[in-house]
Amino acid sequence: MTELGNLCVRGADLSFTLLEEEMGNGTSDNDGKEPVERIIARHGANYVRLRVWVDPIPGWSDLESALVLARRAHEAGMRLLVDLHYSDTWADAANQIIPAAWRGQPLDTLVESLRTYTRDVVAAFTEQGTPVSMLQVGNEVTEGFLWPLGRIGRMDGEPWSEFTTLLRAGIMGARTGTPNGQELAIVIHTDRGGDNAGARHFYDQLLEEDVHFDVIGLSYYPFWHGRLADLQDNLIDLAARYDKDVLVVETAYPWTLESQRGKPSRFCTSEEQLPDLEEFPATPDGQAAYFEALRSCLQRVPDNRGLGFFVWEPAWLDGVGWEPGLPNPYGNLTLFDDHGCALPALRALRAPGV
Repeated sequence: MTELGNLCVRGADLSFTLLEEEMGNGTSDNDGKEPVERIIARHGANYVRLRVWVDPIPGWSDLESALVLARRAHEAGMRLLVDLHYSDTWADAANQIIPAAWRGQPLDTLVESLRTYTRDVVAAFTEQGTPVSMLQVGNEVTEGFLWPLGRIGRMDGEPWSEFTTLLRAGIMGARTGTPNGQELAIVIHTDRGGDNAGARHFYDQLLEEDVHFDVIGLSYYPFWHGRLADLQDNLIDLAARYDKDVLVVETAYPWTLESQRGKPSRFCTSEEQLPDLEEFPATPDGQAAYFEALRSCLQRVPDNRGLGFFVWEPAWLDGVGWEPGLPNPYGNLTLFDDHGCALPALRALRAPGV
């Protein structure tokens, strides 16, 4: 990567932004009301993460919306991480639903569909002048992707070969869609932020299957993945074991445990879910302290291997849910309060030394 060093990546996933704006939601800080990408850039963010689904409901993580947001991020001076879910809807460690158009394809046909799709998506960003700097080939692929064929741990005796064949096809498509001389870092993303044994098992197998990639991407949510010390140990071990950069591609922390506008959080609702509660209470200042400690964790990874972090959907405000018509389950995990005003944790996006 061009900019080397710990914390050279400080970003946010802003994929819901257009839907938020359609609902009339806005963001502001001490300098006034501005689009969210402008605010986070002013506070030091240098990356935006955008998810892309294959054939979703129009406006919901489709390529067209991502291209619009990519232009806005580029105009604000930030680079792009594109997160390909390879699904028509949410893909994560528990759900990897194959796109409807690819369902039933044999492996060789699915390989070509995946390769071509990835190539074309990467090329689309380049063609509009917003090249992809980092690409996730799948989202939280701990159990594989493109189920059932690409699922890991199936009982037919071939739990990894189909998955890694598909993974290599996606990587090849990304490389093919990237012009010569343009940098592209391939990120392989799992949800094992606090689970060193699970992370080792996964990435050991990738290397055994000869999958070539650049960055280990991890989700880390304390209310699911344990103490920050677990993440710290995992980052240091993985960076040394594989001689690769490590990146927290998703994280969040509550600034309150109270329901927002009468709508309770779906994810973090009690103090018992927070393993480092004494250090990081569920308050605006406690949230800010969590992100400062996260920065320190990444800076302690030797040899500048701790690239940085992405805050997941820091401006997911009231009126937008997981799907059309559903309530927002996330309002206490944002970096803006329920009125869209910036919280103190936004300072964690600053460059090192600032």
